[in-house]
Amino acid sequence: MSTYRVNLKDMQFVLFDVLKADTQFAALGLADANRELISAVLEESARFCETQLAPLNAVGDREGCTFVAETNDVRTPAGFKQAYDQYVDMGWPSLVSPPEYGGQGLPETVGIAVKEMINASNLAWGNFPLLSHGATNAIEHHGSDWQKQVVLPHLINGSWTGTMCLTEPQCGTDLGLIKTRAVPNADGTYAITGTKIFITAGEHDLAENIIHLVLAKLPDAPEGSKGISLFLVPKFNIDAEGQLVDRNHVKCGSIEHKMGIHGSATCVMNFDDAKGYLVGQANKGLMAMFTMMNSARLGVGLQGLGLSDRATQNALRYARERLQMRAANQPARPDKPADPIIVHPDVRRMLLTNKALVEGGRMLLYSAGLHADSSSYSKDAAAAATDNAVVGYLTPIAKACMTEWSIECTYNAMQCLGGHGYIAEHGLEQLARDARITTLYEGTTGIQALDLLGRKVLQLKGEGMQAFGAQLLQLVTDCMAVPQLASHAQELGKAAQELQELTLRIAQAVQKDGNEVGAAAYDYLMYSGYVVLGYWWLRAAKTVLDGGITADAEFSAAKLETADFYFARLFPRTRTHAAAIRSGAAPLMTMPESHFDA
Repeated sequence: MSTYRVNLKDMQFVLFDVLKADTQFAALGLADANRELISAVLEESARFCETQLAPLNAVGDREGCTFVAETNDVRTPAGFKQAYDQYVDMGWPSLVSPPEYGGQGLPETVGIAVKEMINASNLAWGNFPLLSHGATNAIEHHGSDWQKQVVLPHLINGSWTGTMCLTEPQCGTDLGLIKTRAVPNADGTYAITGTKIFITAGEHDLAENIIHLVLAKLPDAPEGSKGISLFLVPKFNIDAEGQLVDRNHVKCGSIEHKMGIHGSATCVMNFDDAKGYLVGQANKGLMAMFTMMNSARLGVGLQGLGLSDRATQNALRYARERLQMRAANQPARPDKPADPIIVHPDVRRMLLTNKALVEGGRMLLYSAGLHADSSSYSKDAAAAATDNAVVGYLTPIAKACMTEWSIECTYNAMQCLGGHGYIAEHGLEQLARDARITTLYEGTTGIQALDLLGRKVLQLKGEGMQAFGAQLLQLVTDCMAVPQLASHAQELGKAAQELQELTLRIAQAVQKDGNEVGAAAYDYLMYSGYVVLGYWWLRAAKTVLDGGITADAEFSAAKLETADFYFARLFPRTRTHAAAIRSGAAPLMTMPESHFDA
């Protein structure tokens, strides 16, 4: 069975030493979010995740959710309800929500650290409260006063949960093709009719009510995506004070049978003249939904991080215990019949790859949270806008790269165990199955790549990329004067320059061939991911050499060694992605469709 222990030391290193988050919070007027309080929150969250959620991970995978066709209900695995009740009683749902609606008002960055623990402990369980945070953000920014005053407190205290209902059987990413309709009622509400699929936590037995945020079209809506509106549709109808009244006309038709995250209910939801409430302006639903979607995408990136960390911990433990063959030069354990496999170069390759991606990814995701906090709380409008642009730039990178790397990390971990890796009792094959799904929902890797290159870089003129690039170039300049870091800084600087050149190349090529963006997008995203991670490993190394950390000497040395490994072994992957981008669209588009099966 796989186990999980929260890496508090590294989390605190990222938050307090690298990001100096407590200092940043104080500057933003969040003086209560000091180091002492944040550390206490993390320690308490670690206890809950390790003792309550982690033991249920295998249970959820083994039992899965159960659909009760007679009542259209979903039963969650054994222990899930009790864990959720404790989660609510301890106040975790309200951690980062606004105080005016019952939240604790802590920074988003702290919530990200807690979510990482939840995902590593039990990703399937974590999917049930996952979208409530995004629903809260959408209603807070776009909802009516009644929705804010009546619905938000229940979402924030965890008595209700939220969903995001976009996809339909005939359309996935192309939301302009949705058929769900919203017909106005005489009382100002709307009758929602249609079918939504792949709805995470669309039905369950954990909370007393579920708030569905549903994309639909009004009778007079314009064609395509410009005619989409967003509606709040409760499982149980509610009165003006928020009391539950009767069952709304929305039911779960079935749940999907999946390769992983069995403990999470992925539902087909049928709306049959269900009562709904317009959120925001008519025909402007995508704007409101994207508020929720971006939160969810960072959340899925955190799922990739959590799975990678748990898999790496278990592979490392096994590699230290498993005896097999002798070290190449001389026995490492002469008192044993063989050496532990951690002495062998290929095992070290896999473990160090995982370590570099996990610890680098933690810096990436926590920094995205800090930019989000700066955007929300800064009194400088221009600075807030820049931080918001950086979050927009980092979101597709974090979602796509962290989930793609989670496949690599979980498979590396399985490989370290050899034949034991695919045996269910060890738990790693579950993590690998779960990880594979994370690259698909909340927008596939290809969709994230198009969002990054097509929208964030080309359409929006790369505002977030330029702001992040300025930070990167300043770090490169500073580190060129540090002998131990100069070569890494030089490589990172060259890559950043090459990324700019590739961006210009694509922008010019697309004028002649519209396929150039789609052809380059995946490699452009991955190239960007390795550059961003290079920035964080260089910054971590500089933090250590500057002497401003509180961890022990062994921890500090490990950071420098991992940074060296990253630049020697993983950063060169950018060269392959650059070559693919330069090849253009022709290698992909030249072959006639009929030749694919020739």
